[in-house]
Amino acid sequence: MGKVTGFLEIDRQVHKYQPASDRIRHFREFTLPMSDKEVEKQAARCMDCGVPYCHGPTGCPVHNQIPDWNDLVYRGDWEQAIRNLHSTNNFPEFTGRICPAPCEEACTLNLEDIPVAIKTIEQALADKAYELGFIRPYPPLQKTGKRVAIIGSGPAGMAAAQQLGRAGHEVHVYERESRPGGLMRYGIPDFKIEKHFIDRRIEQMAGEGVTFFCGVNVGVDKPVQELLSNYDAVLYCGGSETPRAAGIPGDDLGGVHDAMPYLVQQNRRVGGEDIGSAAWPSDPIVAGGQHVVVVGGGDTASDCVGTAFRQGAVRVTQLDIRPQPPEREDKLAVWPYWATKMRTSSSQAEGAEREFQVATLEFIGEEGQLTGVKCCEVDEKRKPIAGSEFVIRADLAFIAIGFAGPFHSGVVSELGDRLEIAADIRRSKNVAANDRDYRTSVDKLYAAGDVRRGQSLVVWAIREGRQAARAIDEALMGSSELPR
Repeated sequence: MGKVTGFLEIDRQVHKYQPASDRIRHFREFTLPMSDKEVEKQAARCMDCGVPYCHGPTGCPVHNQIPDWNDLVYRGDWEQAIRNLHSTNNFPEFTGRICPAPCEEACTLNLEDIPVAIKTIEQALADKAYELGFIRPYPPLQKTGKRVAIIGSGPAGMAAAQQLGRAGHEVHVYERESRPGGLMRYGIPDFKIEKHFIDRRIEQMAGEGVTFFCGVNVGVDKPVQELLSNYDAVLYCGGSETPRAAGIPGDDLGGVHDAMPYLVQQNRRVGGEDIGSAAWPSDPIVAGGQHVVVVGGGDTASDCVGTAFRQGAVRVTQLDIRPQPPEREDKLAVWPYWATKMRTSSSQAEGAEREFQVATLEFIGEEGQLTGVKCCEVDEKRKPIAGSEFVIRADLAFIAIGFAGPFHSGVVSELGDRLEIAADIRRSKNVAANDRDYRTSVDKLYAAGDVRRGQSLVVWAIREGRQAARAIDEALMGSSELPR
């Protein structure tokens, strides 16, 4: 724990943002870092709560030992703090930026709406560790002679690759795109995480013996069967990328797009790459001077909002079929679980108009081009309310209502009936594998991350990659010293 009376003496603070009028002019990160002393004071607020729900199953999927490294940060022992954090989380600079921090929801101090600033401290700790040279390659002392292929280099694939490489296996990562990182690189905007943080980890992993093969679409350019024949194990971490079908009339009009191609294009622009690739369309989608409507209320929708503003959109409206949530939750009924309450993302705070309890009835247009979105209000069962229809002007519309599983082309189509597919509660069709040994129905093939569990958080992907790595190590060697 931190200072015994810290939570009574020190007010909660998190890092500040650049003003919206400034940050929408660029795609860089816009958080203003806190000083080391300020971070140490925030770590001192971690109280002796008895049962730290923050790193239990309700708070942190990777089980970060949050009170422990908070205490170390409070005492200024940054080296031990990052060692402790790395013992459960390979990439705290990622989670410190893009995880929604369920740990803070589970913090005991959140009962008073003043949780420990865990996410801010985690990001600061990871960045400070790099600054001080505490993060460097840790190659294995000896090799096992075993070879493992990993399909996909998102957070699940990266976590598994690092763990398996440190266990002494020869690890080859195959990535469809031209650079590693998966949708963490190509789906999440730079204003949330700049991609040099990914490059820095790739460099560390290369120093540990992990080899990356980019521009290889397994199942298309290279058969999955070839990997299964040439490696002792293959781990599939392809992500969940198939957009969920909205079934809205008029979605074939010009100007109506799924969210992910739009985000991928802009990330490729910022990265200095051609906007098209084998998986994503190359026709430019730009919101400059446009009236934009975003259908959906989640993180992907919010990323579309922030990207549209930075491209110069005239107006951005976000439609959410859910009722507007309350400003505060009933703590005694919900805590320490993630609560449904009114949340405003940094992108939404940049000027988005938000419509709640609204259904999208139709995209309307002229001569094949979108001109508006027809909507209506809905009741508590999401049924349209007669006479409540209205039209929002729109030149561009983005559908961001989630994902329905991995792309069918590639690994899934090549393996066909050999690979068991299962539907989750959201009706997403994912690769079937349990969360103990991560084995699929195909011999030597494992699956982890969103391709197995459906769309989820980066912290869940890291957890699954780590656990799958231990399962593979145990299967190859008979036992494993890798943490689960």
